Amino acid sequence: MRGTLAALSSPRPLVETMPAVYRQDARTQQLCDAFDEVLAPILATLDSFCAYLDPHTTPEDMLGWLAGWIGLAFDGHESESRRRDLIAAGVRTMAVRGTVHGIREAVAAVFDLEPEIEESGGTVGSATAGVAPPGSPHPYLVVRLTVTDPRMVDERRFDALVEAVKPAHIPHRVEISGGAV
Repeated sequence: MRGTLAALSSPRPLVETMPAVYRQDARTQQLCDAFDEVLAPILATLDSFCAYLDPHTTPEDMLGWLAGWIGLAFDGHESESRRRDLIAAGVRTMAVRGTVHGIREAVAAVFDLEPEIEESGGTVGSATAGVAPPGSPHPYLVVRLTVTDPRMVDERRFDALVEAVKPAHIPHRVEISGGAV
């Protein structure tokens, strides 16, 4: 948790911005010193604001706020370092959200497993009219995880993750199977 630092000096003392005639006045100096004391923590925070936006350097109590920016919710079981890694992975996958690559990256980041993805999408180009498009005419998405023990993966959590990162209009199904990883 952040707090205030005792005797934090202002990086830009207000009295130095005053005309020379006011710098000589004791009351003006006292007033500027009081404002400097109040403004110093604010200026220090603003000067280091970019550190608050980096998941690896932000204070621990800011992780939830940062996660909220990318629509990430924690279930309360993650360590601080795991939350930082998940936020960083979430930021990386924002540009590819809704794609097979984005789904694969999100599942791999959360479950540390490489998923198998089957989908109906595809594109085709042809100079000849009437060419059948690839894939199925009905959209679908199946995301599979193969693990040594299927009970180790929470299916509801897996399903919620896929629901959050897939295109909204595509129905999906998740499958967890046991086997050699």
